[in-house]
Amino acid sequence: MSELSLLWSHLLEAVSLNIVTPALDFLHLRESAPPPLEIAEAGVYTFIQIFIIACIFRPLESLAPAERWTDRSLTKIDRLYTLIMLLGLFPIFSYTVLAPLGHLFGIGATSSATAEPSFTVKHMIPWFEHHTWVLLLVYYLMYDMTYYWMHRAQHLIPWWWAMHSMHHSQRQMSCWTNDRGCYLDGVVQSFILASVGIVMGIDLSEFALLTLISELVQNFSHTNVRFGFGRWLEKVFVDPKFHRLHHMTVDAERPNLHNCNFGQVFSIWDVLFGTALYGEPPRPTGVTDPVVDADNDRGLIEMQWYTLKRFWGAFKRPAGWRPGDVGFGPDYEPIPTSQLPAATEFSAASQGASAS
Repeated sequence: MSELSLLWSHLLEAVSLNIVTPALDFLHLRESAPPPLEIAEAGVYTFIQIFIIACIFRPLESLAPAERWTDRSLTKIDRLYTLIMLLGLFPIFSYTVLAPLGHLFGIGATSSATAEPSFTVKHMIPWFEHHTWVLLLVYYLMYDMTYYWMHRAQHLIPWWWAMHSMHHSQRQMSCWTNDRGCYLDGVVQSFILASVGIVMGIDLSEFALLTLISELVQNFSHTNVRFGFGRWLEKVFVDPKFHRLHHMTVDAERPNLHNCNFGQVFSIWDVLFGTALYGEPPRPTGVTDPVVDADNDRGLIEMQWYTLKRFWGAFKRPAGWRPGDVGFGPDYEPIPTSQLPAATEFSAASQGASAS
């Protein structure tokens, strides 16, 4: 074990010295950013995540698919999104930027390595200083519940749904789909979630490890497989069967059925707040709103551009601030789904898929 620890330390030192430090110097963030060694550790976690997605989750999709596709062409764009998002270190970047901002308001650790932390949960409750794992557990519960309510807002507020809908437009949901999304939406999410870590007083390395765990769970929950965690664990943790129902297309006969299963890692929030759905067979994923479904015919830059147009079309109108389940009409005006023209149902055959 000591040899593995030594190898890990050498790896982090090499990444810190040869990659992180020069990057911080170039961006003039050396003084305000966390120690390069901590950022290096976060970066290594990212590469571990990519390896697990490609070498474990992806083969599982071939062994036990929830849907069989005649080809996987629509999944290619999601693979590109994953690499850009993870190698761009979106959550870590947000934490790095928010940390110095937090110092201005007396929140989080100060920039001086020898100074005491200021206004954090760790500082307010000194007991946590000697019970780090309890602090991490409390933090992660807060982090995950924050995500749950944020996710519900993404579906409820039309201008936010205008951005988040790009994530749901994918007809071939796979292990790469988790990071498919509007970059503006990603920035908003990252700042909200990283703020929880700062207020709790979590170190960057701890934040990176917990982010890795939650991201891996989300990568797995998007994986195109037909199995889950079983009857009891699925009531606690989000699994692929549970999350696939969140991504299902609208059922015209049961129009509110898709508003379910918002949890990120813990499904307990859905159980507690009445949004959990179990027992339904696998359903096609995607959206029935043709304005949003058109994302499937676009490349990455086009998808970002048209998503921002949807966002602005909703944001500038009063209807964009009125909570509800909407689609988009001319000039991306938010329209309640009940008032939209009859949407095209995307059958499994039209998606080149069949339930396995």
